[in-house]
Amino acid sequence: MTSESILFLRKSMDKVILIMSVICALTVIFHIGYNRDEVIERFVNRGLEWCFYFFTLALILKTVTAFKSRSTITSRVSEAILCFYFLAVTLIDNYHFAGAAGTHLVKPEWMYLGIFALLVVEISKQTLFFDQFYFNPTLLFVISFLLLILIGTALLLLPKSTYQQQLSFIDALFLATSGVCITGLSGIDITADLTRFGQTVLLILVQVGGLGIMTFTGFFGYFFSGGFSYKNQLMFTELLGENKVSTVISSLYKIVFVTFLFEIIGGIVIFFTLDSSLFPGEGERLYATVFHAITAFCNAGFSTFEHGLHHPAIRFNYAFQLGIILLYVLGGLGFAVIFNIYDFLKRGVLNVYRKVFHGRPIKHRLVVVAFNSKIIAYTTFWLILVGFALSFILEYNHTLQDHETLTGKMVTALFIGTSPRSSGFNTVPMEGLAFSTIMLILLLMWIGAAPGSTGGGIKVTTFAIAALNIVRLARGRDRIEVLGRMVSEDSLARAFGIISLSLVFLGVSVFTLTITDPEKTLLSLAFESFSAFTTTGLSLGITPNLSNAGKLVIIVTMFVGRVGSMTLLIALIKKAKPQNYHLPPEQVNL
Repeated sequence: MTSESILFLRKSMDKVILIMSVICALTVIFHIGYNRDEVIERFVNRGLEWCFYFFTLALILKTVTAFKSRSTITSRVSEAILCFYFLAVTLIDNYHFAGAAGTHLVKPEWMYLGIFALLVVEISKQTLFFDQFYFNPTLLFVISFLLLILIGTALLLLPKSTYQQQLSFIDALFLATSGVCITGLSGIDITADLTRFGQTVLLILVQVGGLGIMTFTGFFGYFFSGGFSYKNQLMFTELLGENKVSTVISSLYKIVFVTFLFEIIGGIVIFFTLDSSLFPGEGERLYATVFHAITAFCNAGFSTFEHGLHHPAIRFNYAFQLGIILLYVLGGLGFAVIFNIYDFLKRGVLNVYRKVFHGRPIKHRLVVVAFNSKIIAYTTFWLILVGFALSFILEYNHTLQDHETLTGKMVTALFIGTSPRSSGFNTVPMEGLAFSTIMLILLLMWIGAAPGSTGGGIKVTTFAIAALNIVRLARGRDRIEVLGRMVSEDSLARAFGIISLSLVFLGVSVFTLTITDPEKTLLSLAFESFSAFTTTGLSLGITPNLSNAGKLVIIVTMFVGRVGSMTLLIALIKKAKPQNYHLPPEQVNL
């Protein structure tokens, strides 16, 4: 066969596999989320099994023809890995049930996993064709979150997502939005009300929402197709906030790799700090580990424990809490800072190695740590320190009294002082906090985490620039100079815009809630709005008792807070044409 015919065959197979994987995935969702009839269950399993065999044969054919096509090494290896998975499950199934009447996979979940993996791969490939449409990348970013929320809502509305009563549309939409926007607020008890299927749907929404659906699909699309067009690279450059087109592919790889790496490392720590007596089996313990590792790094704040991390067996487990703190602080630092720290440590280790083992002189670079990383690191350090110190002092005679040891008090105070900056976990009863601590939490929630992270808020860089601008004005300086650099006027204007928009939107949100839920206290409504807008997830206990109109207000607040009020404006408002003239300046009295 010629290379053209092989290419045509592979494209045709991709279309067939995409259509069949969508049908099979919908069938699996119907089966595990809706169907309760055993006869239909056997029929569905049998049909899915034959589809699984077809996928196996198709992937074998694609793997063989890949070596005669123009596909890259990356796509060939990735297709071979996927083919090996399908082939292994098929062979193990037939070998184990050789001679049995009717074959059924030993673990149907492995079959379902393969079908959904294939669906993700095929859909991810299609995202690479978005460059053919004249989409504003920012608008595409907003639409992707809306689409994911709607899909999550539909899945959570399935009867088998809950144990007893089916969720109402508002509650399902609220929970899906909270998961995708990595907030952590919930109008229901996810431990008591959601089944394992429902909790898994929520977990997937958190993981994909934390990474960003375009980042997620872009990574798999490139990995399995083996290439990006130049338009693809431009689109993802804007979505990821990269300055160079040449680095967008490596950034995609790094973001996904770092996310999974930290979640795995954090999961190992969490697993060994959890008391096995809390769970009926190791499977339950492993699931709780995975759930908390993902929700902690993504700063989501959901927990499978009753009463969250305030569970009697968890709030005194200080090793577990330190693992959670480490995960959400790393998640809140931002990927750019993590990459920068990695490069800095890598260069230091290599310099030491060359000096000790080869006698080479140490090489010094003029710029090792980026300016933005320094701003984020310094601001985050002081926010953690101040948050910890004030929480320890303010809560010493309140919630910290339950902890007998100094270590316990310090870890709990550290949790109180760091969690509001977008993680949403709490190890103390929120209603028992001192009023001054609640005001501190409001401030920390508003500041939030770093840009490019899984956290929310106005971002620590915005807060730092605003604080430096106040110092600059007080000292009579005409520019902001810090760490050997001058902050650009564009950054200053953007910071002012972000702060102004956040305060305006928070004011509108609180005002609307006083109309929809007038019986609630102003403090609790303001706290709820701040928590939703900054995607934190902490609450003073009013979330389940909000009216449907109030929940809709919080849903909109969570969405705007996740995509960013400035981002939303950029997506909706058409850019002005560049002006080649300047009007005379005037001084405004302030």
